[in-house]
Amino acid sequence: MSRAEEMRRKLEEAFAPTRLDIRNDSERHASHAGYDGTGESHFHVTIRAPGFAGQSRVARHRAMHAALGDLTTRIHALSFDIDA
Repeated sequence: MSRAEEMRRKLEEAFAPTRLDIRNDSERHASHAGYDGTGESHFHVTIRAPGFAGQSRVARHRAMHAALGDLTTRIHALSFDIDA
């Protein structure tokens, strides 16, 4: 299972999102530090889920990291666009 597929599974289970887009930006960073050659080192996630309503930006990011668990240690760069 690819990292993107694993990310999608974990986020769908944790948040039942109404929108979930996972963009792999790894190739845009091929010459940067942290690029590990796997093609799965840099991601951007756009997620919309009712559970984020009323949460601060910090709380939303913490929830995302908790849901992704150890997967975050295998990704060099991960950015989020999170909303309810």
